[in-house]
Amino acid sequence: MSNEIRQLEPQSMWGHFADLNAVPRPSKKEERVIAFMKEFGAGLGLETIEDETGNVIIKKPASPGMEDRVTLVLQGHLDMVHQKNADTDFDFNTQGIRMSVEGDWVKADGTTLGADNGIGVASAMAILASDDIVHPAIEALFTIDEETGMTGAMGLKGGLLSGDILLNLDTEDDDELTIGCAGGIDVTANGTYAQEQPANGTTAFVLTVKGLTGGHSGMDIHRGRGNANKLLNRLLLQATEEFDARIGSIDSGGLRNAISREGFAHVVIGQSRADAFQAFISDQATVMQAEYAVTDPNLEVLLEPVDLPVSVMNADAQAQLLKAIYACPNGAARMSPDIEGLVQTSNNLARVLATEGNYQVLCLTRGSVDSEKMDLARAIRCTFELIGANVELLGGYPGWAPKPNSPIVKIMSELYEEMFNEKPKVSACHAGLECGILGTNYPDMQMISFGPNIRGAHSPDEKVQISSVHKYWGLLMEALRRTPQKTQ
Repeated sequence: MSNEIRQLEPQSMWGHFADLNAVPRPSKKEERVIAFMKEFGAGLGLETIEDETGNVIIKKPASPGMEDRVTLVLQGHLDMVHQKNADTDFDFNTQGIRMSVEGDWVKADGTTLGADNGIGVASAMAILASDDIVHPAIEALFTIDEETGMTGAMGLKGGLLSGDILLNLDTEDDDELTIGCAGGIDVTANGTYAQEQPANGTTAFVLTVKGLTGGHSGMDIHRGRGNANKLLNRLLLQATEEFDARIGSIDSGGLRNAISREGFAHVVIGQSRADAFQAFISDQATVMQAEYAVTDPNLEVLLEPVDLPVSVMNADAQAQLLKAIYACPNGAARMSPDIEGLVQTSNNLARVLATEGNYQVLCLTRGSVDSEKMDLARAIRCTFELIGANVELLGGYPGWAPKPNSPIVKIMSELYEEMFNEKPKVSACHAGLECGILGTNYPDMQMISFGPNIRGAHSPDEKVQISSVHKYWGLLMEALRRTPQKTQ
């Protein structure tokens, strides 16, 4: 499959993307990809640095005739979101991504593709390895753990970079130049619940919600897509109230930065009401499928008989947990009053786990206005503290404040219009980019972000458009040639 990818144009970039995707690189387990990048830089005879956090910096002198241009930082992150379909046999810790070409798109086989941010990383690799690409002095910054905490960007110290301009190669629409982004904070609720044995005369089922579209919990949070945690909890609370259902366990959702696509729960029902319960779930499945027919056309709600669990939740504790999850905000909380169509504040209810007397709920709260972001996070904290949970607000990172009058914004806007005969969309986004964090230690560095069309990021539907990569690559090549001269 990778040979097919390597034949695409530009071959140098696609070849490095295939090499990169052969290396397992889930967030917080980047040891192999760090070693891969260090070996890559050293093999080119370039100055290669690993900082104390694990970020890799590779420096390349300017091409002949470009020595009078300012130093350019090319930045991307090494880690990728690891999401797969439940029926896909794949181990992100040991396997490389299986890729294929379908028309104008490159996709993966039942997993995330890693185009986010593998295309950006591969672009920098191709420039570093090239003998014929004209460029100024380059500092290629490859950060770690962008997807689950941005700890790489947070750990990058001042003084390691000397560049004047940073090109962040990590956005997902080829007609956009991004100049700002949201900040975020992780909300984690942990608690315990009393357990008891299932009552006599009961039977058990596994209740499954699956087939949802999912997506990026920042870029797609306003699209009205179903969240498996919310839909499963909706069914569980109704089943509790109407059938006195008892829950053996819940295992729903996944990563904070992905909209939940699948959820599972063990449910115990009185045998005399089992048929009515199955009919109820069937009816509710029809209702939900009608509600989400446009955004989630493959939604399924399944009910399958299983053995009785050893224990179930205490009835009072179960009611409290389900009601707290029901009340937890999810989705866009406020749209920007300044930028049309931009989400200003949101929350993604990402993960619900309840088993063996312990429960955990994970959220990622985002906001481009820090006070609103924290207000929403505190509201979520209060919701779960009311049922006795221990709630932590951790991993906060700042947003990236737009600077529309920055010289690099003018340069890139004019260049885009010249090349493509239309104005680019110059905007902020609701995703978390590393520019805001990097700017804390490099406040004078001009920054802008751009990239090719990537769809379905953070989900197994992730794909990158081949023709768009060609467009993006042309813009990047011209940006290298047009890098401004150093001031005297």
